[in-house]
Amino acid sequence: MIPATARAGIGSWPARAEAWLDERGRPAWIAAMVLGFIAFWPVGLALLAYMIWSKRMFSRSCGARSAMSRHVAWNSSGNAAFDAYKADTLRRLEEEQIAFESFLQRLREAKDKQEFDAFMEERSRTASRPAADADA
Repeated sequence: MIPATARAGIGSWPARAEAWLDERGRPAWIAAMVLGFIAFWPVGLALLAYMIWSKRMFSRSCGARSAMSRHVAWNSSGNAAFDAYKADTLRRLEEEQIAFESFLQRLREAKDKQEFDAFMEERSRTASRPAADADA
């Protein structure tokens, strides 16, 4: 006879597996699908269908952020002041993340411009050298 706690654990493994994959993002879902195709093709096909049906395949928000937002939406503390504070803090953190990603993008663009300018300067120096050599 299986204890009740073990039976509850057996029934909840799909939800735990889904949460585990959501925490790791889209690459984990794709890896699970590929492994499913390798092990037994209907499992991979079922995972692919589920990913398309649940919009995990094409959404940009699959991952820790969406898992966190679902967790926040489902687990209210019951204290309105704390829930407002938590929502405000999460909103502020998301804004900081967006600002930081924008900062990183500007850094990448500045580095790319610097590398391109160096390339063009080197190219103009090498282009002017053969002309000077031909005159001599």
